Amino acid sequence: MRIIILVAGRTIPAIAAVRGDFPHWFQEQTGDAWRGEWATYDLQGAEPLPRPRAAAAFIITGSSSSVTDAAPWMQRAETLVRDIAATTIPLLGVCFGHQLIAHALGGEVRKNPLGREIGTVQARRLVDDPLFAWLPRTFHVNASHVDSVVRPPRGACVLATTRLDPVSAFRVGTSVWGVQFHPEFDADVMRRYVEARGHLVKEEGGDPDALLADVHDRTRGPAVLQNFARLVPEPSGTSLD
Repeated sequence: MRIIILVAGRTIPAIAAVRGDFPHWFQEQTGDAWRGEWATYDLQGAEPLPRPRAAAAFIITGSSSSVTDAAPWMQRAETLVRDIAATTIPLLGVCFGHQLIAHALGGEVRKNPLGREIGTVQARRLVDDPLFAWLPRTFHVNASHVDSVVRPPRGACVLATTRLDPVSAFRVGTSVWGVQFHPEFDADVMRRYVEARGHLVKEEGGDPDALLADVHDRTRGPAVLQNFARLVPEPSGTSLD
């Protein structure tokens, strides 16, 4: 029983030096909701990617890369996404991972026409979904992105929206989810992202000081990750090798 984290990129080096990187944050924020093993695979690496049944569930991380670049490693990863989606194995894409899933399954990704979304933002649930179980209709999450899913895959159910992102979360079928926000970010990581991107926010007409003031510890990202972990089925006795 293991969740495989498919690493699509690295965090900002200055943040990694003091807080670690995406895989550590996912494990930290999921906590005791997952008592199985964790494994990581580098999507940009040369090693063969895992087979869909090599894990009980998969998570695709964020990345500073853009899905619109259609790099060879992204195309290879999209094939894996489609293979996982053809099973009932849970798959969660976060930020870039959200966009990669959407693109792999026929949606459209491009630069967000409403601009950069960064900081602690309010999300609104549109429908009930197990990923958001026990969450209120509106809740706060941490976000940092420039690209967005502007058209979800055919048949996808849009689950949540924010002021700057109409497709902040979606589900395809019964076991594939994408969230544009970062459920693995705590307040400290979020503040460090705003500080690192502050010059860009200013260039785009935003106020990084106001964004920093709005960051807080009461976000529901950990609950989303814990809900995902609870959706991972119990082992059937069949090897996942």
